[in-house]
Amino acid sequence: MDKVISFFKDVKLELSRVNWPTKQQTAKYTVVVIAVSLAIAGFLGGLDAIFQYVLNKII
Repeated sequence: MDKVISFFKDVKLELSRVNWPTKQQTAKYTVVVIAVSLAIAGFLGGLDAIFQYVLNKII
């Protein structure tokens, strides 16, 4: 049981050392992740449409 208590004390100590992002940074990074995800989805969707068109012309 002492090991479990020691583990949680260590976890609390390590979490106090973490450099947490601010609310503004979190919002900014969230917007960046959504924008990049949409860009990649659009790119892959475009490739899919092109390949589908080419395959339909071949077949």
